[in-house]
Amino acid sequence: MELNVKTLEGKDAGKVSLSDAIFGLEPREDIIARVIRWQLANKRQGTHKIKTRGEVSRTGSKMYKQKGTGRARHHSARAPQFRGGGKAHGPVVRSHAHDLPKKVRALALRHALSAKLKSEDLIIVDQLVAAEAKTKALIGSFASLGLTNALVIGGAEIDGNFKLAAANIPNVDVLPVQGINVYDILRRGKLVLSKAAVEALEERFK
Repeated sequence: MELNVKTLEGKDAGKVSLSDAIFGLEPREDIIARVIRWQLANKRQGTHKIKTRGEVSRTGSKMYKQKGTGRARHHSARAPQFRGGGKAHGPVVRSHAHDLPKKVRALALRHALSAKLKSEDLIIVDQLVAAEAKTKALIGSFASLGLTNALVIGGAEIDGNFKLAAANIPNVDVLPVQGINVYDILRRGKLVLSKAAVEALEERFK
């Protein structure tokens, strides 16, 4: 299929041919959801921790004698039912990461790209180059393309001025093509690919 190419100023810059194997799939939400869950699980630090009854700082002596008080039989004040005692079955330091096959991750990326094209949220620009690192000028360029919430994917290297100019724009992320991922594609409204990014993706999935 063919898609119109725009300049950063919103003008036409020809057409580009997109591979149906990458951009023409029927999006499957289950595959995309699996990869997003995998990505978010890998991002979790897993440093949550509570103190168990073996770790709280309280006396370990018996609270009161076993018999004759008319009260329940207790031993340590560190038990979970007492205020200041340890917590039972709480979170511990651990890794939340889990395995996911490479083929599933690659397939989900193609489905995410196809979903953006299907919803008409994919924009191809000829190149991501800024004459100077001016955020105000770049905001004007994005306005001409109708971008307020977008993920911008460039080639293997991002132009320095463009990267600096985009750094302070809210709800706009800029990544090189090697950093493209399912979660970032779907968390932003529009996906902007440079022609170099399209070529790199087609080479990657050849």
